[in-house]
Amino acid sequence: MTSPFTRLLHLGNVVVDVVLDVPALPEPGGDVLADRSQTTAGGGFNVMAAAARLGLAVAYGGVIGSGPFAALARAACAAEGIEVLRPAKPGRDTGFVVSIVDATGERTFLTSRGAEATLTTADLEPVRPAPGDAVYLSGYGLAHPSNAAALLGWLGRLGEEHVVAFDPGPLAGSLPGDVLDPVLARADWVTCNAREGALLTGAADPGDALRVLTGSLPRAGVLVRVGPDGCLLGGRGLVAERVPGFRVEVVDTNGAGDTHTGAFLAALASGVSSMDAVRRANAAAALSVTRRGPATGPTVAELERFMS
Repeated sequence: MTSPFTRLLHLGNVVVDVVLDVPALPEPGGDVLADRSQTTAGGGFNVMAAAARLGLAVAYGGVIGSGPFAALARAACAAEGIEVLRPAKPGRDTGFVVSIVDATGERTFLTSRGAEATLTTADLEPVRPAPGDAVYLSGYGLAHPSNAAALLGWLGRLGEEHVVAFDPGPLAGSLPGDVLDPVLARADWVTCNAREGALLTGAADPGDALRVLTGSLPRAGVLVRVGPDGCLLGGRGLVAERVPGFRVEVVDTNGAGDTHTGAFLAALASGVSSMDAVRRANAAAALSVTRRGPATGPTVAELERFMS
């Protein structure tokens, strides 16, 4: 069993999402007129917003820069009640992601790095986890050399009483072993989608990926998300099984995995079993894909109505 926790300390990357809804992606050299666009906080913000809306206290220990995108990101955190632990980092704005969502709801990303990719050991020095904190790390943070070095050093000083959750994200296949392996070994929960599970294990079947991950990570509980079919859960002494999903009309899948992770952690913090936490996370992710935008996790009341 993992230790109980009362706050999520997020050490991923908050960026700004420039979201374009298009009928289809253009061919190389072509152009497509977007049906709709928005500019909003995204990246690691999506996980934090999902957890905060479901009642979990959240603090952000990563870098927010200085500039118009940074101001947008900071304002979004304030609106969700997320505590930003570090002052603005001067000299560079927060990065952004162009998120292209096609008519099927599938999303494609193009990322421009900013201040969030410049995390250093000195930046993390004042970020000290409280006794009731769970710590969240993402593959996006580990993809930047400066961030990876700082985070691995910080993680090595973390007490065993702290719960560590890790989402390798779409970059799972490009993270070097000397960065990825220590985080996987320390993680208490590893959550990924089917594609990411395949990148981590070489197993195309999500069930096989779950077996490989749980076999190689005896410390961790493992979640492999399989879209509308729900989520596979295993590891940490659990019998591997699939927790069914919820069938809804998909509008936008952008941020659904982040919503799932934030909702799962909020549910765990509330004291429910890991099975029930996954069920609530599946429902939150299903609700999120019926709405446009990356940070579309439900409130407690919305989630309860949907599940009832």
